[in-house]
Amino acid sequence: MATQIQALPNTVIDAIAAGEVIDSWAAVVRELAENALDAGANRISLDLWPRRWQLRLADNGRGMDLPDLRQAALAHHTSKIETAADLWNIVSLGFRGEALHSLCQGAELDICSRPAQASEGWQIRYDRQGQPQEETTVAIAPGTIVTVANLFAAWPGRRQALPPLAQQLRAVHQTLQQLALCHPQVTWQARLDDRPWFTLWPAASARQVLPQMLRQVHPQDLRETEQIVSLPSNEEPPRVYLLLGLPDRCHRRRNDWVRVAVNGRPIILPELEQAMVQAFRRTLPGHRYPICFAHLRVDPSQLDWNRHPAKAILYLQQLQEWCRALPQLIDQTLQSDPGALNDSSHQPRLHQVIKTAEATGTYRATSTPHQQGTLRAVAQVHNRYILAEHAAGMCLIEQHIAHERVLYEQLCDHWRVVPLEPPILLEHLSAAQVEQLRRLQLTVEPFGPSLWALRSAPASLAQRDDCAEALQELSLGGDLDAAIVATACRTAIRNGTPLDLATMRSLLDQWQQTRHPQTCPHGRPICLTLQESSLARFFRRHWVIGKSHGI
Repeated sequence: MATQIQALPNTVIDAIAAGEVIDSWAAVVRELAENALDAGANRISLDLWPRRWQLRLADNGRGMDLPDLRQAALAHHTSKIETAADLWNIVSLGFRGEALHSLCQGAELDICSRPAQASEGWQIRYDRQGQPQEETTVAIAPGTIVTVANLFAAWPGRRQALPPLAQQLRAVHQTLQQLALCHPQVTWQARLDDRPWFTLWPAASARQVLPQMLRQVHPQDLRETEQIVSLPSNEEPPRVYLLLGLPDRCHRRRNDWVRVAVNGRPIILPELEQAMVQAFRRTLPGHRYPICFAHLRVDPSQLDWNRHPAKAILYLQQLQEWCRALPQLIDQTLQSDPGALNDSSHQPRLHQVIKTAEATGTYRATSTPHQQGTLRAVAQVHNRYILAEHAAGMCLIEQHIAHERVLYEQLCDHWRVVPLEPPILLEHLSAAQVEQLRRLQLTVEPFGPSLWALRSAPASLAQRDDCAEALQELSLGGDLDAAIVATACRTAIRNGTPLDLATMRSLLDQWQQTRHPQTCPHGRPICLTLQESSLARFFRRHWVIGKSHGI
């Protein structure tokens, strides 16, 4: 080990830089795929042979002529920026000119390329420094083919430290999936050990691409929107594309499908991801996470990409404003009118008869059947469900959670505390419980040893016989929102309570006017819709007359 400060040899400098840029199979695929997208490709194919430490990525982009191909793998050679000022105007996915040179350091690199206007292509094999080693002419279609062999052969420690192969392949798969969401117009084909692995077909938007990745999700389970975002800035107003899974249809056990992209590149932005999760807080079941993809289109001057070798982490100006704006846009999108009712295939929720309850496009009080007056209460089933009919079929609505949604939104809008006369006495409250009640704006005073007098209570609980029990429950923790949920749940119509038609109709009208009629505050679905067309199929009404009469 050196005892004095001295300059590192260029070979060591290159090895350090290369090890940061190319640290895994996924990093190799990401860098080559980004180059292909920058070249305007709309078809990208990957062949991977991990046990041979080899891959090939081909695209139909613009291709490179021979002078560019000779310089492509040299350190910090790029066509995407020229001056320091360009670092604040990055409009491409790649810009550093490091990826191909890093591959030369850690593998054997071979590139074939042909511009569309050329009559032939060229193949160049590079040495460790990115200098052309062999040049030949080849007959290929316009585009570029990059072959990487003996990956990490120069760094045996890297090979031994890589995660298990299954984990590496999963990372490659996720890398291409995220790029496909950002660039839905591109066809992605992958082969593993000379066998088909997966294909992602092009589409008009990410709404048609995501169901190719999550087979249990259908396009009808998703909502998308693209809007201008009003931020305090003199620059061009940014835009955001949002793709949301309807919370009563699709959600995840892990927080693995809350994703963010900026200007065509998937990024890691924990603050924004957390804000997106919080936007679904009272629409999802407990311990479940949403499916949500946000693609920000931001003026390049608002971004600093020069932060991380993988360019997955960046500095985004006005991040706090984005964290406030995105949840509002998510809420608006979930409330937006999706249009007419769709009779589409969906995973069956119940046994054979209820399998005909196919997924519908209904998701808003302004759309059939969730529109005031479009549902007509017909009967109560088991003193638990309201059977209602609408123009396109019928609905089953669970009365307790529908009323719970109504009360929750009313309490959110008008949380009111009223005096109690006489006060309610509670015993053995801890200091934390007393503080919790005071956070809920309740008046709590000592009233002797181990006794506390509550001189106020939420208006909806004050006249109930179980008010003391409810206040004891509220003292056990949670914020104001959790207290509102508990209050709404306790005061909602209980299952098992008989209802007359007038009460059912009133409840349906109130429920249809809520902001989120699809789920209760705990995330449970409220309504099951049976389409008339589905019922017709089940009862074979599509058969010909002669056959249906047994002729």
